[in-house]
Amino acid sequence: MSKKLGKTSKPKKFPTKARKQVRKEQDENLENLENSVKDFVDSTKKGDLQVPAGLKKAFYQDMTDIQAQSIPISLKGRDVLGAARTGSGKTLAFLIPVLEILYRRKWGPQDGLGALIISPTRELAMQIFEVLRRIGGYHSFSAGLVIGGKSLKDESDRLSRMNILVATPGRLLQHMDQTIGFECGNVQVLVLDEADRILDMGFARSLNAIIEHLPKDRQTLLFSATQTQSVQDLARLSLKDPASIAVKEAGSSVATPKNLEQHYMVCELDKKLDVLYSFIKTHLKIKAIVFISSGKQVRFVFETFCRLQPGIPLLHLHGKQKQSKRLSIYQRFISCSHSILFATDIAARGLDFPSVDWVVQLDAPEDADTYIHRVGRTARYESAGKGLLLLLPSEEEGMIKALKDKGVGIQLIKAKQSKISTITHQIQSFAFKEPEIKYLGQKAFISYMKSVYLQKDKSIFSLEKLPVEKFAESLGLPGAPKIKFLNKDAAQKKKNTSLVIKQLSNSIDDDDDEESSSEEDEKIDSKHNSTTVRTKYDRMFERKNQDILSEHYNRLIDHADDRGNSDEEDFITLKRADHELEESTSLLPILPSKRKLKEVKSKKAMLKYGGTGTKLIFDDEGKPHEVYEMQDDNAFRKGDALGEGKRFAESERERLREADIIDKQVAKEKKREKKRKRKEREREAGETEGSVRAVLAKDDDDDDDGYESPEFQLSSSDETELSEAASVAPPPKRQRRVQDNLDSLAEEEALALRMLRGQ
Repeated sequence: MSKKLGKTSKPKKFPTKARKQVRKEQDENLENLENSVKDFVDSTKKGDLQVPAGLKKAFYQDMTDIQAQSIPISLKGRDVLGAARTGSGKTLAFLIPVLEILYRRKWGPQDGLGALIISPTRELAMQIFEVLRRIGGYHSFSAGLVIGGKSLKDESDRLSRMNILVATPGRLLQHMDQTIGFECGNVQVLVLDEADRILDMGFARSLNAIIEHLPKDRQTLLFSATQTQSVQDLARLSLKDPASIAVKEAGSSVATPKNLEQHYMVCELDKKLDVLYSFIKTHLKIKAIVFISSGKQVRFVFETFCRLQPGIPLLHLHGKQKQSKRLSIYQRFISCSHSILFATDIAARGLDFPSVDWVVQLDAPEDADTYIHRVGRTARYESAGKGLLLLLPSEEEGMIKALKDKGVGIQLIKAKQSKISTITHQIQSFAFKEPEIKYLGQKAFISYMKSVYLQKDKSIFSLEKLPVEKFAESLGLPGAPKIKFLNKDAAQKKKNTSLVIKQLSNSIDDDDDEESSSEEDEKIDSKHNSTTVRTKYDRMFERKNQDILSEHYNRLIDHADDRGNSDEEDFITLKRADHELEESTSLLPILPSKRKLKEVKSKKAMLKYGGTGTKLIFDDEGKPHEVYEMQDDNAFRKGDALGEGKRFAESERERLREADIIDKQVAKEKKREKKRKRKEREREAGETEGSVRAVLAKDDDDDDDGYESPEFQLSSSDETELSEAASVAPPPKRQRRVQDNLDSLAEEEALALRMLRGQ
């Protein structure tokens, strides 16, 4: 996406003297601008800088604190490390210096890329680009937007003509590596907006690679709402002697605005959706954002609440949506006067949603900085707003302490029980009727458990303290789904415990604890032998979500022996015998995993176990033997080795001779069958030719008009000979060619005879 910031028109043709006068005036204006910048004294008073025409047209009249403090320093060419609360006007704090610096340096289309602005998300990049279009209408710079989800080829065609580029890290690095003609060696200004979010989203390596492509004598502006350790490390690597600017409101020690009311509520995990639905039903004339930890939860809450029809427009925004859909939802929420937006943390940084009344955090943020960014979507600039945080009883103490350490003043409120509506039964009904809702509920359950499991601060987030079954019931599920990473951890702990027990048993002295160790081994062996083999059908019917046939199937396959051990009750009961081979005859090691069990079927994979399988022969007693089993040494010495060898060779020779006779007989039969089929085809061809001749003869009889030619009149003896010749069997194969010639002559004579008759 690209656009000329200024109006395009044909250049006017001035006389030579007039052109020189215009250039002289431009040079004087630039010189005066440079002198005013150099002589400018830093001040925090609004109105000290003249507001350009583009800002007046976009209705920007007065500067905010971060703008008044950072813009003069940026115009002097120094690097800036800025920190201010959300909604304080950081976007204009770096866009105004970018335009002014390029204008003072007479930047043109032939100079290439002059300014590069990097943002963490696509929505924030689009917002920056829109602000740049509004305030840059009187400049002739070309600006472009490079984000994921767009056509790479369309962007590559126009990328070399851009003067100002707004981009996300991933797509920008892709163009640097793949687009031919895209040069960044002349960049004058680099802007990193929401730098902490860029690093948190995993773009640290991409950002380092991008900085390597840029010149070292550039100017860098880094802005963020919070200053984390990673941001400080990035500033040390990419900024040269930066001017640190941290703007805080009077009477406040945090980055949250003073006109923001902050509350939190303690409720159980299975009651969160009830509280959220009740909040929406009692606030139908507001514009609110509800933050949820994962995209799968966002989809589930959005789909279920749409079916509940609370009476207010509902929207949802998460990272798995396509770029076009995210943009349309973003525009719809901005244009709505009353709406509820369910979103992940993709909407928590930098985005300017106008007139947001409430920010509800359904799931606790990962840290205090994330909380600050979330509530910053409301109470922006001079407007008021409210924030509500829902905490579990296990999260209350740790999260409130972390917020107080950041200086966030938050108050506890309690909900009226008479105002809370229970929607659990309705959600269960949706899940029973619609498999899609049930599937979304399962995914939402797993994603929430995984988000808690991956949290860094274990003093706040504890997976063991969560009411798992009740939470699954509140999502409309008949039971808690199985979670792979939890089962994996449990299996690993069990494996480690068994290894520790085995090591301890091996370290015990043989003299003192030999008997106890043998008893322990017997217990382990008996436990191993008693383990039943579970198939995929067992696992399928054990799933609690499939409650139609599971109970009936479990009764059919229940192997628990609840009937006692009396001989009378075991009457006509078939007991399975344990047919085990001796240790000496076992050919393969025990393969416990599925992957290794599959490898058994592959001959190539079996080579690492000592070769492929060996054929066994069982004797009358049921003992296995190899096909060519070696006898013991004593039995070998008793017999005649040479004689046995000769007899074995003679028997093998006789066996091969018999096999050769059988093979020759089979080949002979195949040859005879092939010859028979060929003769049959020849016989069928002869019969067809005879039928054709009979038809021709019949046609000749029908056309006979009684006239006989004296040259071709046949005698009675000749006719007799011809009839006898016709009754004779067809000639052999060697005379076929001669017979064909005779037939052709006979046909020619018959043709000539018919022609004469026609005369």
